Amino acid sequence: MAAKELNTDGMTEQVDLTLLAVNLGEEFNIKVDISLYVILLGVIIVIALLAYKHFWGNGLSLRSFEIDEAEIGLGNQKLKLKPNLIDKQIAYKIWIELSTRKIGLPIELEHDVITEVYDSWYTFFSVTRELVKEVPVAMFRREDTAKIIGLSIDILNEGIRPHLTTWQAKYRRWYDTQLIDDKNKSLSPQEIQFKYPGYERLKEDLMKVNASLIKYREIMRELISTG
Repeated sequence: MAAKELNTDGMTEQVDLTLLAVNLGEEFNIKVDISLYVILLGVIIVIALLAYKHFWGNGLSLRSFEIDEAEIGLGNQKLKLKPNLIDKQIAYKIWIELSTRKIGLPIELEHDVITEVYDSWYTFFSVTRELVKEVPVAMFRREDTAKIIGLSIDILNEGIRPHLTTWQAKYRRWYDTQLIDDKNKSLSPQEIQFKYPGYERLKEDLMKVNASLIKYREIMRELISTG
């Protein structure tokens, strides 16, 4: 761009707006003159790229993270993924639910009431469904995000649901009748549940699911801290 004349307070000043000039000297040597504006523009672009990588790069690609399904009783596959920021947000919400409810904490049947555990599991079903619904469709198309969502659904359908299908209805029916039985008026809820005819088998299955959910919570915590 050619030089331009500016007039300020009656004074004329020449400002060179040439961005890039290439000159051929008498001895056929090439001289390149780069404007300060071009240099500043280059610096701004570099800074912008570095800032993008620092603040948003993690949302696009992180180091690999592996989930062993055998650890949570869902199979023998190992899921390898690179969680982005959206994946971490999903994992964080699930981890909060698991950490603030009995579902992801160790069950102690000497102190915990089985019906309350079942209520917590049911609530987790509802919350997890809502979390999955909140994920944008565009993100669900991303393979790694789909894996995390799929794992959460498997926890519900293959981890919790089989136990509830087998035990919940018949146990609640039995427990409700025991609560109103005059013979149990002096007993605590924990003492009543010990009397359930299939208690030992129910307990074994309950603790197995509980161990899987605790491990699932730990995996979500590790996923959040990845990168």
